Amino acid sequence: MLAVTAEEEISGHNGIELLLPALGRIDWGIVGEPTKMQLAVAEKGLLVLDCVTQGKAGHAAREEGENAIYKAMPDIEWFHNYRFPKVSELLGPVKMSVTVIQTDNKAHNVVPSQCHFVVDVRVNELYTFEEILGIIRGAVSCEVTPRSLRMRSSSIALDHPVVQSGIRAGRSCYGSPTTSDKALMPFPTLKTGPGDSARSHTADEYIFLEEIQEGIVSYIQLIDPILQVNSLPKSNQQQG
Repeated sequence: MLAVTAEEEISGHNGIELLLPALGRIDWGIVGEPTKMQLAVAEKGLLVLDCVTQGKAGHAAREEGENAIYKAMPDIEWFHNYRFPKVSELLGPVKMSVTVIQTDNKAHNVVPSQCHFVVDVRVNELYTFEEILGIIRGAVSCEVTPRSLRMRSSSIALDHPVVQSGIRAGRSCYGSPTTSDKALMPFPTLKTGPGDSARSHTADEYIFLEEIQEGIVSYIQLIDPILQVNSLPKSNQQQG
């Protein structure tokens, strides 16, 4: 079956999670994210953190208040510099990036009483989200609230038939630094698709027509051998 779903980019609840209960049993799946048709057998989890530093409002012209931006800076620097010790062979290190920073101020002459910033954390399979949160909260002074604990790291066994089919077709296995709906699927899932993930979230994001054409052929090469084996009588499968 083919499922075309929404909300992957916002980790929403009205996408694949809404659809899966209606589909019945699924033995394994393919997520068509752009991988240049290579085999993303594992992917990092995504933990988005909303962080708030408290200060005290005052007039910027006088020595008043407690600037929440300045108070947030050591924490932001920690997120930039800290390195988690466990590094995965497939997925590499845990990566943290501060991606948004703002205050509630509308005027230029007010010392901000709060500083809000967002941290994008890409988690390998060697840490649980709970372990990551424990380490972070023990190191920073700001309030840390995760938006979701759903998008955990995931992987598929290298000896799975769909992975082996891809390897026989000359494709390579790797761990993906980006997350996808693969994290929400409770069955073995391989991420592979036409296009280049490096173009994602860029201006004028695109895919070449020849990449789509090659992807069609590649998907057939990937799936067809498995369908043929499954259609054989059991005695022939055992001999094969």
